[in-house]
This record gives sequence, structure tokens and C-alpha cells, in this order.
Amino acid sequence: LHEATEQGLRNVLHIKAEERNIEQALLGDDFVGGRELHPKKTALLLIEFQNEFASPGGKLHDGVKSEMFRTDMIKKTAMLAEVARATGAHVFHVPHIIDCEKRDHPNKDLGILKECQDKNLFAKGTWNSEFIDDHKPRNCDTVVRGKSGLDSFVGSNLEELIQDRGIETVIVGGFLTNCCVESTVRSAFEKGYNVIGLTDGSACNSMHQHLAA
Repeated sequence: LHEATEQGLRNVLHIKAEERNIEQALLGDDFVGGRELHPKKTALLLIEFQNEFASPGGKLHDGVKSEMFRTDMIKKTAMLAEVARATGAHVFHVPHIIDCEKRDHPNKDLGILKECQDKNLFAKGTWNSEFIDDHKPRNCDTVVRGKSGLDSFVGSNLEELIQDRGIETVIVGGFLTNCCVESTVRSAFEKGYNVIGLTDGSACNSMHQHLAA
């Protein structure tokens, strides 16, 4: 499963399960570390589906809108989230919210984090930091708190929430493919989770950067 489509998730969680006559599906190869995929132990991580990136008027929208259009990622991830909920999988929303009065990330003066600071991106309490309409959290969803850098695990309660819910597999999509999504995917893998990246559920500033990530 690499695509953020309803068919993609249903294929993994239902069709393969039916073929094996169980409520689980095997992801990967039996002989090279394939792991069983169970919806109740799976979380869809939706990273930074906020107005700053995903809505016209967001300060970063112009940079990603062509890739958003090319992959149709908003529609596909919204559909995927609905299927995840219906199958008993968890939906996690991972926003980046910057408190102008409390910027304590050790690398806040470097790279893209410096840009966030200088341009007052994702500012707490602003329209820019709010979730887009297509990804407003439902009552059954989980909102991760504390993300202040690139990796969704660092500084946040993401790992605690994952562990509390017995999550083994994370499906990751959002912004930017080659930044927060990639950083989160790498960390999740190193922490021992089964990781699925959504090739048409993420976006960055160019197709070249997206495909390279």
C-alpha cells in the first residue's frame, strides 16, 4: 500500500484478509520480515494538513499547490481517513503550531525552522495554523500535541499516544514529503514500527523533490 486511495486500504485490510480467511493482512514478504497488518493496530498520521500549506491564502500554499493538484492528495487522504475510521484504524492529526512567546526548539535559528520563525508561520491562534475543512478532526480521531520541529515524534506526545493504543503500523502522509513526512517515516522505522508512506498522500515544492524523498 503506497497510495492514499480507498481501494488501496480496502485491498490491504479486506481483500488480502479474506484470501487468508483472517482479520489481518500481511504486508511485505513472508521471507523478508513481512508483518501482519491489523486495522486496530494501525494509525493514519496526517501531518500538517493546515491552512498554512493546504489553503489559498496560506503563506506556504503557492509552493505546494502544483503537487497537491498533481496527486489530488487532499481528496485521497480524506477518503482514506474515512475508510480507516470505518475499519477500526486510528486517525491521528499532527499539526505544527508555533507559540510566538515560546520558541524553545534547539535549532529554531537554522534552516526551515528559522523560516518558520522569521515569517511567523503556523502561528498559534491564527487561521494559518488551523486544520483545513477536509481534515477537521472527528470525535473519534486523535490530535497530537507539541510538534515543534520536523520529526513528528520530537517534542510531541505522538509516541505516547501510539504506545497507549497498541499501534504497530503507521501510514504517513502530509507536508512536506521531503521534510516532516520523511523525518517522521525514518524515526518511526528506527523505533520499530511498521511504516507505510503515501506517495499520493503527500506533497512538497516540486515533483522532483517529492519523488526523490
